[in-house]
Amino acid sequence: MPRIVRIINRLNLGGPTYNAVYLTKYLAPEFETILIAGVKQATEESSEFILRELGVEPVIIPEMSRDISPFKDIISYNKINSIIKTFKPHIVHTHAAKAGALGRVAAIRNKVPVLVHTFHGHFFHSYFSSYKTKIFLKIEQYLAGRSDAIIALSETQKKELSIDYPVCSPEKIRVIPLGFDLAKFSIDSELKRKKFRESYRLSDHTIAIGIIGRIVPVKNHTLFLNALKIVLEKTTSPVKAFIIGDGEDRYKIESVASSLRIPFSTPEKNNPDAKLVFTSWIKKIDTAIAGLDIIAMTSLNEGTPVSIIEAQAAGKPVIATSVGGIDDVVIKGETALLSATGNSQAFAQNMLLLIQDEALRKKMQAKGKEFVSERFSYKRLVRDMSLLYNELLSKKTIQV
Repeated sequence: MPRIVRIINRLNLGGPTYNAVYLTKYLAPEFETILIAGVKQATEESSEFILRELGVEPVIIPEMSRDISPFKDIISYNKINSIIKTFKPHIVHTHAAKAGALGRVAAIRNKVPVLVHTFHGHFFHSYFSSYKTKIFLKIEQYLAGRSDAIIALSETQKKELSIDYPVCSPEKIRVIPLGFDLAKFSIDSELKRKKFRESYRLSDHTIAIGIIGRIVPVKNHTLFLNALKIVLEKTTSPVKAFIIGDGEDRYKIESVASSLRIPFSTPEKNNPDAKLVFTSWIKKIDTAIAGLDIIAMTSLNEGTPVSIIEAQAAGKPVIATSVGGIDDVVIKGETALLSATGNSQAFAQNMLLLIQDEALRKKMQAKGKEFVSERFSYKRLVRDMSLLYNELLSKKTIQV
């Protein structure tokens, strides 16, 4: 049985965790896997409940986190190196940047036959200064040269990694989209919708618009608020907006809402009449999405946006910026309305269109469910990854 060491940056709530956990769980018994994980940041929601639900026991390295820390990174590397040396895997598969650097260096040192790395988004724009970005790109180019396959989550991301920010040649990049268990987004939808809307005192006629994810600069919540301000001034329909999540920019975004004179409510200070609600993290995200009418995303950069996939699985229309992998997870004009990043007027116009046109919302609902059901299934993910692993192993002269 081939052995895999799978390494992920941290167990925060999001697509990378689902990807790593589903592969660890469902590639058995064909592959034996050890899952190594770092820790989430203080402002992020833990995804450890996903592992508990699926019965996956990770090896936690407390020193491994998203931030760069030479002292902690050396400790993390030594621990990863020790696990690889003892377990003797046939494959090391890393997910995201920190795990990708530490894990692949350790795998190279231990002469692991097959190295695979998945880019869950990238940090080549909208994250760091141009100087730091160039350094990180050089590191990724070196590591890609020592890897057997680089996995992109979409065709757009493949183009970025091979042409826009050339990490490696397109021949080395395989496109394998994320996969999820999307069934829960279509089960008991009306009960979930009622529960969410009652908890926030929403009438049946109120249009609820939500943006889901970390409140950090790259998610560009300011654009969402600027568009919301325009909408509130132009529509006569009852509207309530929800910012679901938390992060380092939360208080900054609250200040933006104040400057725009948008009354808001927070978990610490409830204002039931507010037009905007900061909910913090909601673990039962299927309940929250069921209660919303429109899902928004305003990011400056995205890999594969999980909330947009989940929104379509739940039959919710999407408004988003046309960046990164967003174009690859929707059908423009049919399941989502897209606009250029930074254009709050265009974003607001799309929001107004969906608020005012119930027939359009219903039309997009059916199309979205159909579109994501097979394309982003975890069963398809597992099948695709198994084929890739066996292909790469067949090229090596090793005993399995």
